[in-house]
Amino acid sequence: MYAVTVRFEINPETADAFLDLMRQNARASVRDEPGCHQFDVCTDADRPGEVFLYEIYDDRAAFEAHLTTAHFISFEAASAPFVSDKQVQCFARVDQ
Repeated sequence: MYAVTVRFEINPETADAFLDLMRQNARASVRDEPGCHQFDVCTDADRPGEVFLYEIYDDRAAFEAHLTTAHFISFEAASAPFVSDKQVQCFARVDQ
């Protein structure tokens, strides 16, 4: 398994619009990508300008395929004006 976390800093006034786009992207990822198993969109009321994603893929190739999908490309373009910072971290599972 391959885990991806993403932390977005957004303008709190644009949070509703950003989250609408993000929810659409998350639903399409799980629904349309066989290699995407989980795509959680998380917020904290105490930090209204922050959105955290937790995604699980089969492997790195499945995540890289995600980055080429029409729904992801559309999300990136539409959400760019709302994002002031984006930090992506990727983790490969350590076999036990």
